[in-house]
Amino acid sequence: MPLTVVVGGWFGDEGKGKVVSYLGLVDKASICVRTGSINAGHTVNYGGRYWKLRIVPSCFINKLTRLMIAPGALLKIDVLFREIEETGSRGRIWVDANTGIIEDKHIESERSNEYLMKVIGSTGQGVGAAMIDRVLRVLRTARDFPELRDLITDVSREVNEELDRDGNVIIEGTQGTFLSLYHGTYPFVTSRDTTAAGIISEVGISPRLVSDIILVFKAYVTRVGAGELPGELSMDEVVTRGWAERGTVTGRPRRAAPFNIDLARRAIMLNRPTQIAITKFDALFPSIRGRRRWDDLPVEARRWIESVSEVLKVPVTLVGTGEDSMDMIDMRREVVGP
Repeated sequence: MPLTVVVGGWFGDEGKGKVVSYLGLVDKASICVRTGSINAGHTVNYGGRYWKLRIVPSCFINKLTRLMIAPGALLKIDVLFREIEETGSRGRIWVDANTGIIEDKHIESERSNEYLMKVIGSTGQGVGAAMIDRVLRVLRTARDFPELRDLITDVSREVNEELDRDGNVIIEGTQGTFLSLYHGTYPFVTSRDTTAAGIISEVGISPRLVSDIILVFKAYVTRVGAGELPGELSMDEVVTRGWAERGTVTGRPRRAAPFNIDLARRAIMLNRPTQIAITKFDALFPSIRGRRRWDDLPVEARRWIESVSEVLKVPVTLVGTGEDSMDMIDMRREVVGP
């Protein structure tokens, strides 16, 4: 009954798409469920190709994995169908009947809201406006759209039955812990709870069924839009360090800061992970790019990982060393040398 929940530890942009795509391949996920909405982009790079996904689960590169959109998620129909074609996932992706649908009116409402767009730094994708309609119980859901008829299933039932059969399920969270509506840097947050507890509630499964929670930290902290960012570096310093990035959905430059132990400790408290994944480690140690064995890391890189694990009291089991999904050191699968 292995159920793995993948959650972001910072403000999003941690590399969850890479981690989920790797797990989907290596752990042979039978079902992968995506939560959240189209304001969060996950990038997958595999075999010389890359995809920027806003709704299709990142496990799509495993052709045997069934892909599902959670009932608590929100999608835009044109984005969904475009990504289905881009990923070749037609025939193996399903949407829950209760999944909320973002319509053009939601996008227009959000983009005309000066407070959201200029003060909060919203992505303007209509997610917040759709969530308002959800709370008011007037949002239309997947069952209301004929074009989705052939994709609809009961995702909660499918996932629970798969777990009862000892299937391997991965739940792909979106954004990051400190963008949580309740536990983040309010009001500079998103419109849902992005912690592990919120993620599993969107799917409709009991916390008792969770086997592992993998908390993903990028080797440095980035943030798009407004809100506090402890230790924030100047853009010149960000460029000098090679940390300059742009948001997957908006293309806006990401603000950046060094790895923050205090923030990480709070993310640990809020999510209680069983494992930690560190991505973009090659940005700190460029010589390790593409390495896939722990013993191939230089001593200083190994010490950095060991220090983080010791301080946070959670094992670092996955270390990303490059863009490709398989550029990963997986300590779950190798005997670490002295």
